Amino acid sequence: MALGDNGDAVIFKMKQKSKKLPDFLQSVNLKYVKLGYHYLITHLFTLFVIPIFILLTAEAMRTNPTDVYDLWHHHLRYNFVSVVISGVFIVMGLTIYIMSWPRPVYLVDYACYRPPSRFKISAHQFLERSQNHYGELDESLMEFQRKIVKQSGLGDETYFPEGFHNTSSTPTYTMAKAREETEQVMFGALDILFSTTSVKPKDIGILVVNCSLFNPTPSLSAMIVNKYKLRSNIKSFNLGGMGCSAGVISVDLAKDLLQVQRNTYAIVVSTENITHGAYSGSKKSMMLSNCLFRVGGAAMLLSNKSKDKRLAKYKLVHVVRTHRGSDDKAFKCVYQDQDEAGIVGVSLSRDIMATAGSALKINITTLGPLVLPVSEQLLFLATLVIKKLFNPKVKPYIPDFKLAFEHFCIHAGGRGVIDEMEKNLDLLPIHVEASRSTLHRFGNTSSSSIWYELAYIEAKGRMRKNDRVWQIALGSGFKCNSAVWVALKNVKPSTNKYSPWRDCIDKYPVQTFVKQM
Repeated sequence: MALGDNGDAVIFKMKQKSKKLPDFLQSVNLKYVKLGYHYLITHLFTLFVIPIFILLTAEAMRTNPTDVYDLWHHHLRYNFVSVVISGVFIVMGLTIYIMSWPRPVYLVDYACYRPPSRFKISAHQFLERSQNHYGELDESLMEFQRKIVKQSGLGDETYFPEGFHNTSSTPTYTMAKAREETEQVMFGALDILFSTTSVKPKDIGILVVNCSLFNPTPSLSAMIVNKYKLRSNIKSFNLGGMGCSAGVISVDLAKDLLQVQRNTYAIVVSTENITHGAYSGSKKSMMLSNCLFRVGGAAMLLSNKSKDKRLAKYKLVHVVRTHRGSDDKAFKCVYQDQDEAGIVGVSLSRDIMATAGSALKINITTLGPLVLPVSEQLLFLATLVIKKLFNPKVKPYIPDFKLAFEHFCIHAGGRGVIDEMEKNLDLLPIHVEASRSTLHRFGNTSSSSIWYELAYIEAKGRMRKNDRVWQIALGSGFKCNSAVWVALKNVKPSTNKYSPWRDCIDKYPVQTFVKQM
């Protein structure tokens, strides 16, 4: 999902206030606050039962044997049947209640793919080679690309697939090349994951793969099953067409499957295919993806095994998903279609920033009651009720999400949306540093970008036990999805040869966007 970069297209150079990401925290809707509190209330019984159980246990421990004997001798011995029946019901009730608890889902580890150095491409090389690979572009189209690239926030060490580095005039965007790119990314990330976790492929019970544009037959998930000889009863899923927010959707699906399949592992693979998604036409709104998207992918190992708690890096706390597809404008703001010449591409509409703001508003308002401290919730809710019932001119209190999270992984779709998220949530430069650095170093890697950002935070040595992480991504449909994790241990700066930030972490944050901050 590419959002908010400047250029001479109306999508990226917007002077009108309405074309910027809306100030969604100033126009929240009460019904979405109610939805967040509904999530909270569903667990209210647990919140009440646990303290009562603790109090009863403490009281029982204070009771001496004489009191127990007197209770039995004077009251219970003549009602033995009633005692047994009551005991059976109590045990059954506790068993059912405990069995209904959601099983914790742990992120044992994850791996981000870093392509070989020969696939690196600078801004100058991209512009030079795009003439050969994206058709005959006139000077006005080349100038448009120059503006997009200049303002995109991408650096000179992002990666393009091997076919783009072919200096011949014949494009190499074939099905075979697209399969080759996907295999390199998926298998590269999975090889690292299996190596660092020592988990065997045969131990995997659930597999979820997401790739928006490239969905061949057999599926990408079938390619992984074939490559690693996964077991025949594996629960495998292949998600397509769900955009840059599909990584969180995949995690959510794996989480739900781990609730019903006991004592197993789930693997989630998030990627996108640049070869298959290349646009060789001349429609500006479809040319944007060529300028912003780059090769990347990530593989995550999830577990519901209790023994993995001491080994895992993170525990999944919340997933909140927002889908605006019922609105026609939102549905079509990121749309794959053919241009006037019949060439297929993905177009971004004029309404994309307003749509993104609406989806963000709903998602954040729903998430707030689940994560914000009580003090922030009360202030926010009080001002919102006053605004709705008494004085419409009262501005809602803007909750401080920095009190709910230590780390923010905002999808690196474009510099503009990162800027607006920083402004609207009143974040500090360090909170969006991972997003800006990922965009600069790796470009927009679609649904996997939030994992490169998490790897950045770890590589900087900032992750501590009990730190809370907010991953938020936007995607076609239109969707906004959030995942909240809590660190189970201090994560040491990654020094192994598999880190995507190896040998370059000390270069970031780069001075150019430090000044912009």
